[in-house]
Amino acid sequence: MTDVPVLTIDGPSGAGKGTVSRRIAKRLGWHFLDSGAIYRALAWAVQRRGVDLDDEDAVARVASDMKLEFVCNDAVQVIVDGEDVTDRLATEDVGRIASKIAAYPKVRRALLEKQRAFRRPPGLVADGRDMGTVVFPDAPYKVFLTASAEERARRRFLQLKAQGLDVNLDQIIKDLEERDRRDRERKESPLVPAGDAVVIDSSNLTVDEVVERILARLPQALKSPRGASAS
Repeated sequence: MTDVPVLTIDGPSGAGKGTVSRRIAKRLGWHFLDSGAIYRALAWAVQRRGVDLDDEDAVARVASDMKLEFVCNDAVQVIVDGEDVTDRLATEDVGRIASKIAAYPKVRRALLEKQRAFRRPPGLVADGRDMGTVVFPDAPYKVFLTASAEERARRRFLQLKAQGLDVNLDQIIKDLEERDRRDRERKESPLVPAGDAVVIDSSNLTVDEVVERILARLPQALKSPRGASAS
């Protein structure tokens, strides 16, 4: 499947990767991979099964056994072991667990093939932290999307408030900075731009502006309408 084009969009939490990636996948009619949702789905599965978060081997076993599916209609649904868990993956608790277990080498290896299996014709937009460096290092199109911690925290704050959750902006900033530190410093697949990635700072850009900047870098032949993206 190495002849199937892949666009990787990496970056820290809150940079807008998910929204941008979904819009581009829909525009191109390509498949969509949200690797963050995979780790959040695993966090939910681990939490539900009562697995010790400090037991790397046990968490890796769940990663290997977990049945995962993305269903893309107007929005993306995440199905784990036959159950729609989409609405349960946005909590800060699940995010913290996901960040912790994502640092485990055995977990990352267990999920690697699950992620690569999303590479199917006509193409794939892959959103994550190591899509361009580890999962799809041969991808011909790579973007690293970033924004200031304050702007990312503000976006997250507004998102959670819109969901009716009681959240604290200062705590969100603290959590984001801690998550960034863990992602940058972990030995396995640290958060760094691929050497051949285009870096875009979205702090002062709208989603539409980011989308257009990325699409402008793709060959015109890839941008012909192909219909809605698949799962």
